Amino acid sequence: MKRSFIYVLLVGIMVAWGLNVTALKVLVEHFSPVALTALRILTAGLVVLLFLWGFGKLERVSWKEAKQIGVAALFSVVAHHFFLALGIARTTAVNAGLVLGLVPLVTALLAIVFLGQRPTLFRLLGIALGFFGVVFVVASGDGGLGHLSIGDVYVFLAVLAQGISFIMIKKATVEARLMTGWMLVFGSLWLFVLSLVLEPSGLSSLKEGTLPLWMIFLASAVVATALGHMFYNQAVQHLGPAESAVFINLNPFFSLLGAHWLLGEPISPMQLAGFLFIVAGVLFGSGGMDNVIARFRRAKVAAGGRKAGM
Repeated sequence: MKRSFIYVLLVGIMVAWGLNVTALKVLVEHFSPVALTALRILTAGLVVLLFLWGFGKLERVSWKEAKQIGVAALFSVVAHHFFLALGIARTTAVNAGLVLGLVPLVTALLAIVFLGQRPTLFRLLGIALGFFGVVFVVASGDGGLGHLSIGDVYVFLAVLAQGISFIMIKKATVEARLMTGWMLVFGSLWLFVLSLVLEPSGLSSLKEGTLPLWMIFLASAVVATALGHMFYNQAVQHLGPAESAVFINLNPFFSLLGAHWLLGEPISPMQLAGFLFIVAGVLFGSGGMDNVIARFRRAKVAAGGRKAGM
């Protein structure tokens, strides 16, 4: 798979994920969050497995690979989507989208800790800028920092869980698309158990859906969750977690636009300032500036070599 094609694919995934925040905000206002998430993830997992079966890519996994899938599913599916559903139900789509923009920074920080990547000055600066941006976001709430929204905290826990899962996916020996399908299916079963415990009437709430709501549900499950996660996880195995995560800086942008245009949520100056800090943090913290400087130095060395040879 060509690198340029992967980049275009990642931009498309970010559009889907950004607008998915708005879709989830609509859905959790009509359905119980955990029960809805369990059904959405199960639908996505079955779509991925059917996709692989149709292309003859649905292969058996070994016991060792099954354990890798199971552990990764606890973070990538159960923890991430559980906290995301709870968070979106308790905060605005704008705030949720902005906090989700921290995924690249958290992934870069975890890559330093668990993959042994060397922390550069730019990466450390980026991590600081990104978290400073989130301070602006949560400070724009009704009560400021003194009344931190529990929804924002839940969304950040979802970010942390996703960052951990990206590290696991990078280290796994299972093909990314196959791993994604089974992770979604296994994780949805755990989410169904959680919904029965936390939301006794959660499954019955799913009977109250209208045709427009189910259309939004299918778009979220199939496009954003199934295809989005399948191809993103494949990009992680090709490019690595840090480089793939750079594209997630587009996620808050599309989340902001979706929440503002489709839900009419206002965007405050502090939220815009937080967005700019997060984007700057992503560019520095995910290694973007390190790559630019490295290319500049290689070009300078090459130019010096050409002059010396003249």
